[in-house]
Amino acid sequence: MPRRSFQTATLNAASTDTSALTSNENAPPKSIPSTFTDSLPLPSLIVFDLDYTLWPFWIDTHCTPPLKVNKDATGVTDRYGDTYTFYPEVPSILYEAKRRNILLGLASRTHAPDLANQTLRAINVPVPEHYLKKQDGGTSEKTEEKPQKAITFFTFREIYPGEKTRHFRQIQGSAKTLARKQEGIPKDGIAYEDMLFFDDEARNRNVERELGVTFYLVRDGVTRDEVDAGVWAWRKKRGISKADVQTSSTNATSGESSEISDD
Repeated sequence: MPRRSFQTATLNAASTDTSALTSNENAPPKSIPSTFTDSLPLPSLIVFDLDYTLWPFWIDTHCTPPLKVNKDATGVTDRYGDTYTFYPEVPSILYEAKRRNILLGLASRTHAPDLANQTLRAINVPVPEHYLKKQDGGTSEKTEEKPQKAITFFTFREIYPGEKTRHFRQIQGSAKTLARKQEGIPKDGIAYEDMLFFDDEARNRNVERELGVTFYLVRDGVTRDEVDAGVWAWRKKRGISKADVQTSSTNATSGESSEISDD
């Protein structure tokens, strides 16, 4: 599929849109995928490709080492002075997923795995603006949390050439091993049917045909809307519809009313 020039596509991760926050402080900020907050089931594991999925370039083609981390650690600069970083909405998506204990993974067939890992270790994921503690003291919900390295957001990292089915078999095997010693992973591991995969190449849909992983094709990088669409594709396979959002919301409201009346 045609690609935009990486020089026009690479954007500063610090430009993640947090300016469009709702005026209602009780409503989730628009930087959060709506499926993360609607109380309906989520996949046990969300996996992303790297090139043209999380970032707008081919790491093994466009980047020329050595790489240097930027001053604010939102990207890296290569030998020729070109800057590389995530698509603009990716950092907030990663942060919100980790905040909700949603397991994340990577499945990339790049021929430059060392360079990919180096970039992930260099780039920071900033704390979204709406979580930062205000100078005047803010509220108890604010945080003084510092940015974290992107690589720490991914429990599973399969980055090497080969079929994506191989990557997912390895992820499932690793999940079974980790389940014995890490909280948050089902004791029996993670079934392929409980995995959601975002990728920009249609050929990788074979993970759905052969293994049962829900595949969602990303056209121009991961966004909040793409995440929501992918989660709904996963839910649809389980008979969950958008009508259930209203039901879930109504039940939650009813429960709150009951608690109030009991007092």
